[in-house]
Amino acid sequence: MSLRYALLALLRVGPLSGYELQKQFAMSVGHVWHAPDSQIYPELRKMEAEGLIEGEEQPRGQRATRRVYHVTDAGNRAFLDWMQTPLEYARVRDPAHLRAAYLEAASPAAAREFFRGHIAQWEAELAQWEGELVRIAQTANPMLVRRLAVTEPEDRERTIAFKRFTYEGLVERARIEIAWARRGLQLIDELEASGGVWSGPGLV
Repeated sequence: MSLRYALLALLRVGPLSGYELQKQFAMSVGHVWHAPDSQIYPELRKMEAEGLIEGEEQPRGQRATRRVYHVTDAGNRAFLDWMQTPLEYARVRDPAHLRAAYLEAASPAAAREFFRGHIAQWEAELAQWEGELVRIAQTANPMLVRRLAVTEPEDRERTIAFKRFTYEGLVERARIEIAWARRGLQLIDELEASGGVWSGPGLV
């Protein structure tokens, strides 16, 4: 259900076509709530059927049209109600930490490759989120610029502060994951140095 509220958050800034919404999603809320196009478009249809958004056909060029979505009063109320509702946390489903719990069944080479891949993944995330912090500081993030344009002057600093706070948390998480994986590489070295026995099928 969080996907629809992410979409409502974007559409509350102003009307967008499905294509524009997809692009804005990828550049903003997609950093904290991933959803492929195959989920976004069906959700838009559901939201329109439930009266949370309204679609309007607009001309595009001489013959084509595009569908632009607006938030309805019902959609705005639904978003604000969601923001006031206590968050229901989902149980953890973490494939990397699940894999790490059973690395004794892998070869040392495979275990090292796993941790190196984890580091590479989170270093890429770290670079992206640090870049977003720079763009927020410079007020250069396109979605933030759009949002600030429709935000009252006295509310703009609060808007920027919470966006900055969110990405600071993502940066901290990335650094923790990188440090965890580096400790994993160190653990493999320590186990091998101490004569630790690796068991499992297909080991080298």
